[in-house]
Amino acid sequence: MKNLFTAFLSMFIIACSTPEKNANSKIEIYDDSVLDIIDIYSEIEELADSISLPEGPVWDEASQSLLFVDVMGNKLYKWNENDGTSEYISPSGNTGYAPNVDFGLLGANGLLIDENGDIILCQHGDRRLAKINNSSTNSPSFTTLVDNYEGGRFNSPNDLTYASNGDIYFTDPAFGFFNLETFQFVESELKDLNFNGVYKYNTKSEELSLVTDKIDLPNGIALSPDEKTLYVNKMGFIDGSRKIKKINLETMEMTTLFDGAELPEEDEGNFDGMKVHSSGNIFTTGPGGLLVISPEGKLLGKIDFGTITNCAFDDDENYLYATGFINNTKVYRIKLKI
Repeated sequence: MKNLFTAFLSMFIIACSTPEKNANSKIEIYDDSVLDIIDIYSEIEELADSISLPEGPVWDEASQSLLFVDVMGNKLYKWNENDGTSEYISPSGNTGYAPNVDFGLLGANGLLIDENGDIILCQHGDRRLAKINNSSTNSPSFTTLVDNYEGGRFNSPNDLTYASNGDIYFTDPAFGFFNLETFQFVESELKDLNFNGVYKYNTKSEELSLVTDKIDLPNGIALSPDEKTLYVNKMGFIDGSRKIKKINLETMEMTTLFDGAELPEEDEGNFDGMKVHSSGNIFTTGPGGLLVISPEGKLLGKIDFGTITNCAFDDDENYLYATGFINNTKVYRIKLKI
């Protein structure tokens, strides 16, 4: 009996002396279903700092590295566990290929890794969708995939997503003509198109088609897991409304999935980059940080990275990566549940 009492006492002492693990105060859960993905005890890690405008994160499985760009610095960076952050490709988006305004955001933005391991870039300054070998260089040689719509040069391709058949969907807002000092878009005779389009580029036939010109400022873009729905983020710089739009790719009907008016007015940020998790949930930058939204348009959770521009998963969805804004010049990650 004495031995049994001693054993219970020892267990009680151990339990009391073990520090309780606290939930991360930067994570807010609005629906328990998202707890299958988000670990509320995970801590946010800083991977890089002093990147003037980080954007376009994409996971490179072959090198187990995160690639991302500095839009203002016109550089592409690489980060991995062994080597940390290093400059990878420079210049990244403005090489003199196309005429542009010198005050615009001119570096590369959205990135993809194609089936051959090459990098596909949205280039603001060169105003095209381009491709380059996935290797470090200070004298890059880009291949143009497409640079115009019906003869009119693109504004500044911004973000993109890849379909399983090789089709590339991308957005073309005019951030190459955006003055950061005045925080306004500037009219220019160099601008050929009078709209900000969403496009589909067929990499096999090299055909380009306009998906919609009815979103005044499209930005982040992603496909649902079954590839029947295209999600597009609408920023609020033009009319003040921040929304996530959804397009049925069978009927081409466009509706609003989520309206940013539902969020607190004081929440800073815009609907910028987004990615879709294998669960079908949308992980999007937005007012208040990183929002998780169901395919039905319900807000499930939020991770407060500060104001951010984009996000990405590694191939196994072990980690979520996020890039900051000009007032938050960092690159982050947080571990997810697997």
